Amino acid sequence: MKSRSNLQQVVAVLAILFALGGCGIGGSGDPAQEGSSRSNTADISEGVQPDESAVKLLPQSYKDRGELTVAMDLHYPPTTFLAEDNTTPIGLNPDMARLIAKKLGLKLKFENTSFDTIIPGLDGGRYDFTATTMSPTPERLKVLDMIDYFNGGVSVAVAHGNPLNISNDDMCGRNIAVTKGSNAQLKHLPNVSEWTCTSKGKPAINGVTLPNVQEALTQLTSKRIDGVFYDTPALAWAAKQQPNTFTILTPQMDTRSDHVAAIGLKKGSPLTPALQKAVQSVLDSPEYKQSLANWGLEAGAITEAKLN
Repeated sequence: MKSRSNLQQVVAVLAILFALGGCGIGGSGDPAQEGSSRSNTADISEGVQPDESAVKLLPQSYKDRGELTVAMDLHYPPTTFLAEDNTTPIGLNPDMARLIAKKLGLKLKFENTSFDTIIPGLDGGRYDFTATTMSPTPERLKVLDMIDYFNGGVSVAVAHGNPLNISNDDMCGRNIAVTKGSNAQLKHLPNVSEWTCTSKGKPAINGVTLPNVQEALTQLTSKRIDGVFYDTPALAWAAKQQPNTFTILTPQMDTRSDHVAAIGLKKGSPLTPALQKAVQSVLDSPEYKQSLANWGLEAGAITEAKLN
């Protein structure tokens, strides 16, 4: 078992490293590229010009204000986290938010908040939109307009070498972590537990709700839980950063649903048409493909900014 100081080191590495060329989806694994990405805080939207067709759809109140506020939980590498300076948001989602703002000719303000407070904040008007790898579930669509921008998947991480012989089809009775407010907590893990366990007379999977993926992986490392059920790109990235610490079960977890991530904003917002047009402009741009490549997420590219 790792000492507490080693556990703290694991958390620190997970929180600040971003050698994402080695991410499990399309990564290069090139140490030189990984080293350069650790210090890369470049703004991918630098030089991007407004899309006039999107700007025309922008309500005058937003033009007058000149700024958009985006809510994110900045604890989820490689899609949404902080750089080594502990100040600069980096990852696919900050890239998307910056590009969207540039397409609309607006400045961007980041609000770092816990995942489970984002929807109430959007509904209450504290934030204009979120880009935080949130999927468009029926429950969320009751209060949000959601615009597709990425397609990922979910997997289970276990201790290195899988000493407990856990499989996707048999986690019955195991302590499996999910993050608070996530689709894994609210939908996927309960469904998998029913399909693979309780419907066959086996004990249910014990879902352990934790605030973020770093805490979940820390508890996995210290053997307080048996597995972590989370987004595949983030788990693969963590396994790459800490060799011989985690094993990612293959194939990805079959949850009988897609895993599209969508921009979210208040349902019926006057901003929705302009934002959808801006997201489509981003998906059509070389910067979108470059961002996916930077973070090892090329396999998640989509072409249509569909309004759910």
